[in-house]
Amino acid sequence: MTKFTPQQERLLFLAKVVRREIKHLQSTDNRLFAQPLTVTLVAELNNDEDLAERVEAFISRFGRLQDTLGDKLLPNLLAFVGERTATAVDNLDRAERLGWIKSSDNWLETRKLRSQMVREYIEAPEVLADAINLGHERVADLIYAATQMLTEIVNRISGNTLI
Repeated sequence: MTKFTPQQERLLFLAKVVRREIKHLQSTDNRLFAQPLTVTLVAELNNDEDLAERVEAFISRFGRLQDTLGDKLLPNLLAFVGERTATAVDNLDRAERLGWIKSSDNWLETRKLRSQMVREYIEAPEVLADAINLGHERVADLIYAATQMLTEIVNRISGNTLI
């Protein structure tokens, strides 16, 4: 049996968490966007418990995956590959340079979008609908980043059947 360092164990654990979070986000994304999410539908969230739960799940899972990737996996992976870790913005710039994320600017915009989805929930259905629909478009970017980082882990920790 292969013995892993604590740093490798942490990365393997985070890889498992990210895989689970991707699965849950994709499932919710597919259910929420089985039909177009319009301003009219969002305005009726108080009257449609099923839709409200799907919206809440989407916002939560979207934010959780972004947090896990940016705040946990990315700094751990950067340290593991010998990169200096610093502020979140510096880490994102390094991740972009390494090809793990498409754009650090887009990542930061996506983070603001997530905050908008949470804050504008009740008061402005048109803003919420726009934010959630843009979030739906950004799911692919989160999954791209996750896939790139997971691939890096697999390449660096070879021979692991847990990944």
